[in-house]
Amino acid sequence: MLAKVLSCAVVGLEGALVEVEVDISPGLPSFTIVGLPDAAVQEARERVRAAIRNAGFTFPQKRITVNLAPADLKKEGPAYDLPIAVGILAGSDGPQAAATPGALTAG
Repeated sequence: MLAKVLSCAVVGLEGALVEVEVDISPGLPSFTIVGLPDAAVQEARERVRAAIRNAGFTFPQKRITVNLAPADLKKEGPAYDLPIAVGILAGSDGPQAAATPGALTAG
């Protein structure tokens, strides 16, 4: 299932919208983040997995692909952890509150 969550990136003194697209599909369990992420964003895999489990939810044992669009914008820092977690919960039929169309999620 595909879930889309809106987030943002800081570019100089301005902000740019970043769409976090989470695809959860059957297959061998994996967690991949694409879309020009830096090392801190790549480390979000472990932080998000731990946060979802510690919040009392089940982390899906499926193939998870996270796309941070637009791909030409460098994504830095841990600001994408919350949007990725919300996308995973929404994509795995988690809490209905996770699907918040039109809301910007950062943190």
